[in-house]
Amino acid sequence: MVQAAYNFPRGFLWGTATSAYQVEGNNKNNTWWDWEQENGRILNKDKSGSACDWWGGRWKEDLDRADESHHNAHRLSIEWSRVQPSPDRWDEIALDRYREIIRSIVERKMVPIVTLHHFSNPIWIEEFGGWENQDMPDLFTKYTLKVVDAFKEYVNMWVTINEPNVLAANGYLLGLFPPGKSDISAGLRVMTNMVKAHAGAYHAIHNLQSNARVGTAVQFRGFLPARNWFAGDMVATKILNSLFNDFFPVAFSRGILNFPIWKKRISNASNTLDFLGINYYTREYVSFNLLNLKELFTKRTFSPEDELSDSGSIANVPNFLFKAIKWGLKFKRPIIITENGVENRNDDLRRKYIIQHIHQVWRAVNFNFPVKGYLYWTLVDNFEWERGWTQRFGLWELDPDTQTRRKRPSADLFAEICQGNCLTSELVTKYSPELLAHLFPG
Repeated sequence: MVQAAYNFPRGFLWGTATSAYQVEGNNKNNTWWDWEQENGRILNKDKSGSACDWWGGRWKEDLDRADESHHNAHRLSIEWSRVQPSPDRWDEIALDRYREIIRSIVERKMVPIVTLHHFSNPIWIEEFGGWENQDMPDLFTKYTLKVVDAFKEYVNMWVTINEPNVLAANGYLLGLFPPGKSDISAGLRVMTNMVKAHAGAYHAIHNLQSNARVGTAVQFRGFLPARNWFAGDMVATKILNSLFNDFFPVAFSRGILNFPIWKKRISNASNTLDFLGINYYTREYVSFNLLNLKELFTKRTFSPEDELSDSGSIANVPNFLFKAIKWGLKFKRPIIITENGVENRNDDLRRKYIIQHIHQVWRAVNFNFPVKGYLYWTLVDNFEWERGWTQRFGLWELDPDTQTRRKRPSADLFAEICQGNCLTSELVTKYSPELLAHLFPG
């Protein structure tokens, strides 16, 4: 049997990503909790409830699991509504609890990567107009200053806004996230305010912390025209790539808001990326239908040959992770895979997915592309926004009713990759032998 290894550079970051609302539980002072109470918003009428009970203390055992699995990094987020529950009040007790969590990550010899905004707003922010409010960039900068000042002793890697492209699309164009709007003009205002908020936060962080590294985490989707011969599909694909994939990294690196029919410059947004976080899950085909333009953003199609996740929403297309990294090179910044994962309850597809995608990361590293880390989504099954508990991404299975955790085989697979800082033929033979001939030919 062939014995070989794909080795990664020393200091490469390995770990998982989580978000506050999805793991903490009983997070009642923000827009998502209210959203859950409305009929038809969440699949199966699911509720986040206690989520993974991190706010109740279960973060300790989950971080122990990450530590025992040889992770050397963990990405988490701060819940704005806990830190600033009302416009005129900061909750120092909440800050102390986050400080304890972050300090524990450091004590476990993991690098904390802290996200300042991961989809959820305090209720009072939404009452002020949310991301449509022209004062939102200033409000976000003040919140950023408070958080960074509190945790700068332990953290120097910051993600300002997680997936601003997803938040703008789902919250203001498709109505899937709060505030549930389908308003193009509102979406454009939100995108503009997010760029301003990121820029303000970037400069505020660097004024507080000279060694800070500040970036964003953008979801990259592999868009391809469903019909190469049809101009409508090709033009629609180009527009989606420009608005969804390119818009925010271009704005944060060049200070230009590149809307389809006009451009706008925000000078202080230029050069506000120290690293680019790429969240990649799948590739999909784009079909243009003049009679149903909304489907341009909502209808996913895959190839009949694609291997699909449990719900059919993710196709296992690892080579597009390599293409995502290659796309990221044009922004001339270090790259971290800040999310990559698949929902798969019985764990058979997940093992293949992890192996194949990490192999693509190695390909990029082997080309001397500046990829510095890989974070799997996610550590423990969590509350997946409008999809509730229907999607299971965790390395550990969770029963949300009992809070019982059960380790999946993929957790051991990922642990061995992290421990060895490599992907070996022995590992592939052990966890997904059907991939051996393809990944280690000869």
